[in-house]
Amino acid sequence: MTTIPRFHLAVPVDDLDAARRFYGELMGCAQGRSSDTWIDWNLHGHQFVTHLAPARSERVHNPVDGHDVPVPHFGLILTIPEFHKLADRFREAGTEFVIKPYLRFEGLPGEQWTMFLLDPAGNAMEFKAFADDAQVFAV
Repeated sequence: MTTIPRFHLAVPVDDLDAARRFYGELMGCAQGRSSDTWIDWNLHGHQFVTHLAPARSERVHNPVDGHDVPVPHFGLILTIPEFHKLADRFREAGTEFVIKPYLRFEGLPGEQWTMFLLDPAGNAMEFKAFADDAQVFAV
């Protein structure tokens, strides 16, 4: 058991085969239990589930640092080397970024690398990495 509680998150997808390619092959998540309508994934120790649900809701964006951040979104806080390794995998796969990887708050509390993208079903994802992990909740 980790010292940080693990989360469980279920998201809608419109194509389970596309989810397998994206989460399993591209992101490298181990697949767990599945059926013909859902797949469990190990997302860095968290239980992440893709559920077949073809209908999509309206997208909302909020302005942050001159970017239109998609809402809702989910993601992971990685180490800086993990962040850059994943960003490189997304680039090599030709992934279109909503917000390309960049450094926010450089030299300030909460300095972090961040990137936003959509999975094949259009779920918005953010990945980030802090220069100092103790600054995750810095103000």
